[in-house]
Amino acid sequence: MLDTTSVANLAEVTNAVDKPTRPALNSSDKDLQRAEGTCRIVIGGSKRGTRIMDLYQQSPIRVLFPRTGDDRRLEAVLVNTSGGVAGGDRFQLSVTALDGASIAVTTQAAEKVYQALDDSAHITTKLTVRDGAKLAWLPQETIIFNHARIRRRTEIEVSPGSEVLALECLVLGRAARGERLSAGAITDIWNVRTNGGLQWAEAFRLTDDIFSRLSRKALLWDSTALATLLYFGPNLEDRLQLIRTQSVSFDCRCGATQVGGMVVARFAARSSFELKAALRKLLQELGSDLASGPFRVPKMWSC
Repeated sequence: MLDTTSVANLAEVTNAVDKPTRPALNSSDKDLQRAEGTCRIVIGGSKRGTRIMDLYQQSPIRVLFPRTGDDRRLEAVLVNTSGGVAGGDRFQLSVTALDGASIAVTTQAAEKVYQALDDSAHITTKLTVRDGAKLAWLPQETIIFNHARIRRRTEIEVSPGSEVLALECLVLGRAARGERLSAGAITDIWNVRTNGGLQWAEAFRLTDDIFSRLSRKALLWDSTALATLLYFGPNLEDRLQLIRTQSVSFDCRCGATQVGGMVVARFAARSSFELKAALRKLLQELGSDLASGPFRVPKMWSC
């Protein structure tokens, strides 16, 4: 006699074995594979021009040195082979210029910061310029996706007689998708030191409860693209006046001042296109004014 109870139980067991099991959804960025990229560039001067003294790179960060036709000035291009930055990623970038060396550092393309679950991506940049060296830190813009979380820290150590031009840009949302940020976390920290002493420091921070208010006139109003530019070097008054004079022709808001022994300029634009056009125009003027240094529009900006 057939035992129907056993058959029913067998069917339940068979269905349980054959039915594919869905993996549990990750509830934290820490449960996912994370990227930890590092690069270290040390350059020095010589009779033949700028030379590379030390170079270290750890995937997904790669460093390329395209030919510029000028042996006295070096241009480095940083490449993130992972294709973007996700929550919980860690990147450490270091550039040291010594002995009258000259280098411009940029990125292959705009960096993208993707939506995160609960953990921020951390990007730390350390720039050291000594002994009459010249350094231009000119990465392309960083595009922040909705619900992205990023903590960026830029530390600069410079000595008298050296020159630094440092730029960082933030684009809030993907314009082509009509994206507006409604949640996430953005922290952007700057520290500038001269001979070990703190010259200037600031922190810019946006969190979940602030995004809905960004369109207020007292905050960003209609701006979705922001930039901070620092210059440390000789003839600060001349550099400040140049920026103020050029800002009249920009299709974006711009303000510049002299503080802590350097020039600080701010830019706010309705789109990344307007911001990039203003920065390109300013760098062209600075390149003409500071002809002996690396302070010009990087070639990768045109690729």
